[in-house]
Amino acid sequence: MIKKVLTLGLGKVGTLVGVLLSKQFEVTGMDKTKPHYPYALPFEVITGDVADVDLMTKLISEHDAVVSALPYFLNKTIALIAQQQGCHYFDLTEDVDTTNYIRGLSENATSVMAPQCGLAPGIIGIIGAHLTKEFEKIRSIEMRVGALPKYPNGEMGYSFTWSPTGVVNEYINDAEAIHDGKRKQVISLQGKETINLEGAAYEAFYTSGGLGTMCETYDGKVDKLDYKTIRYPGHCYLMNFLIHELHMKNDKTQLENILKNAKPVVEEDVVLIYAVSEGWKDGELKRNEFYKSCKPIDIDGQSWRAISWTTAASLVAVIEMVANGSLPSKGFIKQEEISLEALLNTKTGSLFK
Repeated sequence: MIKKVLTLGLGKVGTLVGVLLSKQFEVTGMDKTKPHYPYALPFEVITGDVADVDLMTKLISEHDAVVSALPYFLNKTIALIAQQQGCHYFDLTEDVDTTNYIRGLSENATSVMAPQCGLAPGIIGIIGAHLTKEFEKIRSIEMRVGALPKYPNGEMGYSFTWSPTGVVNEYINDAEAIHDGKRKQVISLQGKETINLEGAAYEAFYTSGGLGTMCETYDGKVDKLDYKTIRYPGHCYLMNFLIHELHMKNDKTQLENILKNAKPVVEEDVVLIYAVSEGWKDGELKRNEFYKSCKPIDIDGQSWRAISWTTAASLVAVIEMVANGSLPSKGFIKQEEISLEALLNTKTGSLFK
């Protein structure tokens, strides 16, 4: 049973996670410093250092579930403590190594261990799997997500609407895919293609982590499975220049600082979610598609960016499903095993309708 939830990291996404959870659970939010938002938060906020193992052990033991909205490199310790305390664990990580570590912990867990509960990985995998349900044999699953400024400027056509650390990490690390029926690693920022959504042209290219565990799940079952990030045209070339030609892949911190200085956060953003699957039903080849353009919305009188609410809502909906028994109460949860219909029917998941 989930009654009390601890939310770690009170940036925009973590704060909204707390806001949405507080509608159904008793929530405590924690960050290193108390956030100075110009509005009252509907949950208790405490300060503390997540690197303090004794403090985190005490806090996690007092809650039924813990949500990490922290940078990916802080998640392993939190997940370990949660597993040791029998506390349900959820996060938003796109980092493959972190996910593999948490999956290892889940083998001896008495609680749920559910990383990758955000946008990509996260709901895009749920959607991709959903599109295959009617097929007797699947040919391909292609998933594309873009978190973009609504009004792009400059040649890069980008602004940071979520963690610069996460963006850099997914651009540098290799990605996983299935091509010609074979599971393989592909280089991020490669495989560029042009896609057209509602009459507008975008580019899409491989980035790390977006598939979560899907390559394992669909290994031997599909000819093609991949995930690509959507950007405005020209972005991929410039990031390749920075990361590879200027060798900035060897200095992630400097690369983050350059990008943050050049492309500050904007409030007006858009999240594009697109997936397509092909397969056979009754001997006929068919194609199923999903597309949604998400814009900022108001929740309890406050405006939240598209990237914030899409990420937070996906995670909170999964927590609701664990709480109401429509997902297992222990072990590792793969996103692609979650029912899209059930997620959309949760209080928070209905935001995607």
